[in-house]
Amino acid sequence: MSESVPARFGTGLLTHEWQSEWIWSHPEVICNDFAYFRKELDIRGVIRTARLFVSAHNSANLYVNGGKVGGYVTPAPTNPWRRKYYTAHDVTLLLAPGPNCIAAVAHYMGGSGQNYVNGVPGFRMQLHVVYTDGATDVFKTDTTWETIRDAPHRIGTPYQQNRRISAIEDVDAGKLDHGWMRVGFASDKCEKAVPADSRIGDWPMVGQQLPEGEIEELIVPAELYCETVSGEAQKPGSEHQTVRQVFDTGKIVSGWPRLRLAGTAGATVQLRYAEQLDEQGFVKHNVCNEKSDNYYDSYTVGGEGHQVWQPDLSYKAFRYVEATNHTDRLVPGADLWIASAHTAMTEHGSFRCSNELLSEMAEACIQTLKNNTLGQATDCPHREQAQYLADVDLQAEALLYNFDARHILAKTLVDFADGQLEDGSFPYVYPTNFDNIAFNKQIPEWDLHYCTLLHKTYYAYGDTRIIDACYEPAKRMVDHYWARLDEKTGLVPADRPWHISDWPYSTVQQTAPFLTVQNIKLVQAIEAMANMAALLEKPIEAQSFERMAGKLRVSIVEALFDRGTGLFRDGFQSPSYHQGVNGLAVHAGLVPEEMVSSALEAIAEMKWESRTVLSLPLLRALFEGGKQEKAYRMIASPDYPGWGYMIRNGAKTMWEGWDDINSHCHAWNSYPLRLLQEYVAGIRQRSPGFRDVELRPYMPDDLTFAEATVTTVYGELFIRWERQCRDQVPLRVTVSIPIGMTGTLIIEPGFGAPAWQIEESGEVMWMYGSSYEGIEGVTSCAWNGGAVEIGLKSGRYDFAFLPAPYE
Repeated sequence: MSESVPARFGTGLLTHEWQSEWIWSHPEVICNDFAYFRKELDIRGVIRTARLFVSAHNSANLYVNGGKVGGYVTPAPTNPWRRKYYTAHDVTLLLAPGPNCIAAVAHYMGGSGQNYVNGVPGFRMQLHVVYTDGATDVFKTDTTWETIRDAPHRIGTPYQQNRRISAIEDVDAGKLDHGWMRVGFASDKCEKAVPADSRIGDWPMVGQQLPEGEIEELIVPAELYCETVSGEAQKPGSEHQTVRQVFDTGKIVSGWPRLRLAGTAGATVQLRYAEQLDEQGFVKHNVCNEKSDNYYDSYTVGGEGHQVWQPDLSYKAFRYVEATNHTDRLVPGADLWIASAHTAMTEHGSFRCSNELLSEMAEACIQTLKNNTLGQATDCPHREQAQYLADVDLQAEALLYNFDARHILAKTLVDFADGQLEDGSFPYVYPTNFDNIAFNKQIPEWDLHYCTLLHKTYYAYGDTRIIDACYEPAKRMVDHYWARLDEKTGLVPADRPWHISDWPYSTVQQTAPFLTVQNIKLVQAIEAMANMAALLEKPIEAQSFERMAGKLRVSIVEALFDRGTGLFRDGFQSPSYHQGVNGLAVHAGLVPEEMVSSALEAIAEMKWESRTVLSLPLLRALFEGGKQEKAYRMIASPDYPGWGYMIRNGAKTMWEGWDDINSHCHAWNSYPLRLLQEYVAGIRQRSPGFRDVELRPYMPDDLTFAEATVTTVYGELFIRWERQCRDQVPLRVTVSIPIGMTGTLIIEPGFGAPAWQIEESGEVMWMYGSSYEGIEGVTSCAWNGGAVEIGLKSGRYDFAFLPAPYE
């Protein structure tokens, strides 16, 4: 017997353990404020452990003895009056006996923007030190901390986007040398911190479970353009020439540039960002599809020697960078890099196949997901950086198969619970400044995604704690809509100002008093609630939700289904029968059973009219209803409309919709990756937490192989199928099932036949319809009348499907 090495884990601070004060650099509340803090402290001996807890509103970069601690764009945004995140860091190895210095640069937004709550400016830190002799010290923020009197960041800079979600970072490095983060800095450049605005009160401090942002890669951009331009001198005696350069990152990323500068003190470089170039080859003055002259950052060189700088107190999303005003040419890889950053989620998912367009599509989906997970799950990383419920519900499809996404999805659900309105409905995004009339909006259909997102998150991990945390907000939301049902039709009315049904540029008819999509989504939400109530052992509530769902199903069919056409109308008495509306209805099981086949035939033959929102249930209905070839061709088509059209046109991230006019990096359009993994590779979850899976690949004629890896709580689940000609092996399937999981491999006619011989790692396990026992891990092998089904325990398998030998 061997003895394991003792493990340690740390806990956060309880509410009563917080002793530090919220501080700021001055008593005024100013939009786009930047504050520099420092404190020298004395470590009295050899440290056993040192844990540092820190928070800021809105964000901060933290340094210990000049070295950065923690991640980026942190803490993640919340409503601070409901919960204020703090992060915890082990700094044991960063401190030494004697004097040490802790420093921070904090940023406050305050502009009533779309993706945060204003709150008030503040910075808070607490350091707990345990010495080897058992003694302890607690160091904390208070008014003995110093702030830099004339900070390098210009305060009150313009917002970069129309929706006021990040500020220009305009930094004059000549105002301050980097010694300010170390012991012995001149105190005459500092003044004492002041208590934060009293409205900060007692914000409830909550340890942030979501991993912080990290830089995944430093990209060396390609230089597309360089010219020397004449102009006014930047300072007396300087050259009258500056350099204008344009760089291409190669794909849209979330993050920031990193500069390494040396040159004339006082010279300034401006970095402008965009997804696209204009007709002259320069960076557009746009943020996505919205005009902005402020999507840039600026740095002024100070002192001698090389200086490294990156504007990372917020993030931007871009492909192209234009550098202007600098006196020296920036050399990619020596003076300029692009930092691609995202929340540090574990990533193991992938898809690859013999169709290069589909493999590139899978990579584009992954990059899009990463770009939209820095601090929270967002719709797009440039124009809004905001959490929408329907958007997150859609992007969760691929997130849950490819990343450990439990914390980022839980954050979305908890945030909306914090922002829930008194009547049970939700703001259209959250966190947000709902008091701002520009963001005082609601989308009723989006509210209903709360329940499906909640159940989807539970189902992926099999952990009921997320249901327990969010059940009551979900119930209040469902009760709100149920209370509004029309007595005559039994349907929820479309009496709120904004309905979408499909997006972008929906062609679903929206003028009816009762909309089919909204009512189907309400059924789905109620059925999710019935399931979750049962999981929480609330049988009376589960039965109540089941009755509600049954009643609403009857009302929907009676009022909205046209038995003459065999299709659902877009709304009550509507003349329109939208493809996406009927795809959703089939997928939700609302089409009368005897008419499902004809409905599938009809929607399969319709012109592809669905947009992003309704194309997901449409494709699921086709894949699961025997129309796999139609669904596959829709995904794989290189022509308009569709995802293949984006890739064929050079996209490295997924667009907001089919057209090249809006966002070119929209996370909700990343679900084709999930569909490829689920239906073409064939990995289908069949129980909560992936305890049991079905492996049922679809093998279209134009693919010679496909493979996928899926991230699960048990580990990586892998499948690869390949058509082969050598050695008379027409089909080989490799499967790897992690410990704790069971699976069933299903090979349908046309891909494998009951008369074939099947081998596993060279050993015969099936011949002429008879199976052979003794194959390790194989629990069964049978022909069910429609396919070969092989039961599997955890393990790695190499199956060969061969023509049966002649007798």
